[in-house]
Amino acid sequence: MKTRCLQLLALTLVAALTFAVRARAQVQTPPPAPRPSATTATGNAENGKKLFTSVGCYQCHGREAQGSTATGPRLGPRPIAFAALSKYVRAPTGQMPPYTSKVISDAELADIYAFLQARPQPPALESIQLLK
Repeated sequence: MKTRCLQLLALTLVAALTFAVRARAQVQTPPPAPRPSATTATGNAENGKKLFTSVGCYQCHGREAQGSTATGPRLGPRPIAFAALSKYVRAPTGQMPPYTSKVISDAELADIYAFLQARPQPPALESIQLLK
């Protein structure tokens, strides 16, 4: 019994350290260069926020598009190219339902994309007092 408890404790510590190292590496990676304008769309971020909520995107991707391993991937603050996002939204390959142009117009999708681009960057790990 004692051996089993020690094994579980060791496994938990390894998992926690792995998570911390990956999170630290992710924050220290410099942001990629801005994407060319041909892959972006101009839209209204405020309207995009309303649409993101009203069509239910937030239910899987979170209110700030932060995502979750249990429900849906992170979409912001640096979303994939607009063309790739649009293609996937229209014909997804995973559990996400398709959002055809009858459900979300191209202009509305551009607004949602503007909302995703407007999400703020998360704080650096060093700035979070609870992690010190």
